[in-house]
Amino acid sequence: MKETLAVIGDVQTAEGEMQPTEAADVHIITSGGVRIPADFSVLASASPVLESIIDRPRKHRSSDKSIPILGVPCDAVSVFVQFLYSSKCSEEQMEKYGIHLLALSHVYLVPQLKQRCIKGLAERVTVENVVDVLQLARLCDAPDLYLRCVKLLSSNLKAVEQTEGWKFLQNHDPWLELDILQFMDEAELRKKRNRKHREEQSLYLQLSEAMDCLEHICTEGCTSVGPCDMVPGKNKGPCSKFSTCQGLQLLIKHFATCKRRVNGGCLRCKRMWQLLRLHSSICEQPDECKVPLCRQFKLKVQQEKKGADARWKLLVRKVISAKALSSLTLPKRKREEEPIMNPSHPGMRTFRL
Repeated sequence: MKETLAVIGDVQTAEGEMQPTEAADVHIITSGGVRIPADFSVLASASPVLESIIDRPRKHRSSDKSIPILGVPCDAVSVFVQFLYSSKCSEEQMEKYGIHLLALSHVYLVPQLKQRCIKGLAERVTVENVVDVLQLARLCDAPDLYLRCVKLLSSNLKAVEQTEGWKFLQNHDPWLELDILQFMDEAELRKKRNRKHREEQSLYLQLSEAMDCLEHICTEGCTSVGPCDMVPGKNKGPCSKFSTCQGLQLLIKHFATCKRRVNGGCLRCKRMWQLLRLHSSICEQPDECKVPLCRQFKLKVQQEKKGADARWKLLVRKVISAKALSSLTLPKRKREEEPIMNPSHPGMRTFRL
C-alpha cells in the first residue's frame, strides 16, 4: 500500500505495461527491472500523461525511449498496459491489483480504468483493507469510494480499530483520523435529525388522518357515532381508517358526556377541542361544513386581533401539507353532501351516539 501511494507522489515514476508487439518503439521499465515493449501511438492515445512523457525526450533530442513506472508490482504494470490496449480488465486481475490499478489510472489520467477500479474496489472493500482503500480514495479523488469506505468504517469501527491499517493511520495521518471521527459525529446528528423529522411527519399524518375521520364521522357516520339526523340502521360499518376512527369515536363519546369539559379540567376534552379547532383552521367551506363548531371557531379567530399564534399556524401548515401528500397516494373518500349541522345546537349534540 505504501508503495502504491508513492506512485501518486511522482508522476514521472509510475506505471506502464503492455503486451510485446513487433511495432514496439518504447519500453516501460518496472520496479523489478522488467522491460515491457509498447507502441507509442497506443500509449499516447490512451493517456495524455504518457504522451507527455514520451514526447519529452524528443523535445530535448534524446534517444531515451523508456518510461519508468515504479512503486507497484510488475504484474500490476503489465495489467495496466494490457488495459490501455484492450480496455478490458478481468475480475481476477481486479481482485489482485485493484488498488495499484486505481493509483495508476489516476496518475496517468485513464478515466475508464479509474471508474472500473472505483466500482471494483467498492464491491471488495472489507474491514481489513478499508483504511488502505480510504487513503487511496482520498489521494485519487474518488469521492464515491471514499464515502463507501467511511460508511463501512463507521459501522464497524471497533473491528477496524484492531487492524494494522488503523494503527498506521493513527501514527502517520491523524488529520484523516479526525476527518473520519467528524464524519461519524455528523452522520449521527443527521440520523437524529432524520428520526425527529420522521416522527414529526408521522404526527402530522396522524392529525391529517384524524381530520379525515372527523369529517367522515360528521358526514357519513361510522359504527357507533354519526350525525344526529342519520338513521341508525343506515349507518355504515367500519371504514378503511377504523383504527384512527375508533379512537376518535371514543373521544367524542367521552366529550359528549364529560361534566368537567366546561371548566377545562379534562385533558381528553381539551384534546377534542384542539381537534375541532384544527379542523376549523384547515376547513375552506365553514358555512357548508358539517363538523360541529367549525364556523364558530372561524368567527372567533377573525374577531381576535392577533389571531392564532405562530406555533399554531405552523402546525396548521404542516397538517395541510401532510393532507395534500396523503391525497396523492390514497383514493379520496366519497362523501355525502347532506347538511347535518343544527344551527340551534352547534355543539357536540349534532352527533348520534
